[in-house]
Amino acid sequence: MEAILDNHQIDDFIHKGFLRVDNAFPEKVAEEVCDILWADLGLDRHDPASWKKPVVRLGMYPQKPFVQSANQPVLQRAYDQLVGPGKWLPCGSMGTFPIRFPSDEDPGDAGWHVDAGFPGAEPTNFFYWRINIHSKGRGLLMLFLYSDVGIHDAPTRIRAGSHLDVARLLAPKGDEGLSFMEVAGELDKFPAREEVLATGKAGTVYLCHPFIVHAAQAHHGLNPKFMAQPPLLLRTALHIHGESPIERAIRLAIS
Repeated sequence: MEAILDNHQIDDFIHKGFLRVDNAFPEKVAEEVCDILWADLGLDRHDPASWKKPVVRLGMYPQKPFVQSANQPVLQRAYDQLVGPGKWLPCGSMGTFPIRFPSDEDPGDAGWHVDAGFPGAEPTNFFYWRINIHSKGRGLLMLFLYSDVGIHDAPTRIRAGSHLDVARLLAPKGDEGLSFMEVAGELDKFPAREEVLATGKAGTVYLCHPFIVHAAQAHHGLNPKFMAQPPLLLRTALHIHGESPIERAIRLAIS
């Protein structure tokens, strides 16, 4: 499959931990997704007075527009380049959706964190899920924008280069790794990093290293933010000695 990312973009990903793909899926697909989500929200999209909560979470969606958005050829080529051909699984559904509404209320979920990849002692409790140096269970963190997201529309905050700090934290912990909460408890000890806002038009996708530190924030704009943040699941396990940009970034961090 033809490469879509150039050497500069790959190098940027290795050192910064993310890259942005504009026009990754059509605007029409984004509109179809939002129509389905509005119907499930049971709210009046034209009446801000009906938007009572700062964030509403919806579950997994296997309908056609959701699957289409995740499996565009441009994205599949990027998955091949970042994770490795044959090492990832096509997305069969899209979720979870933390839909954010304009509000002065604390959303309650805006702390810095790293998404976990495999279950721990309590598989049904996400806070006990774990992260290890090989990124078991997770090839990428992905941010799919289904609405236009400006600086006031609760864009996800990304700490550029923080995936290197996380790799160094995980390296001595071996295959067992650390839990979601254990990693979160160490983030304040990391060096200062540039904060980047994941803004963009509907159809924009951010492809992030699975170790990237990121956070939500309150919505101070006018229109609800529709975004999904699925993992790219793995068909074949990654390893620090591998040659994909994911693995090279980990090796760079701990070398």
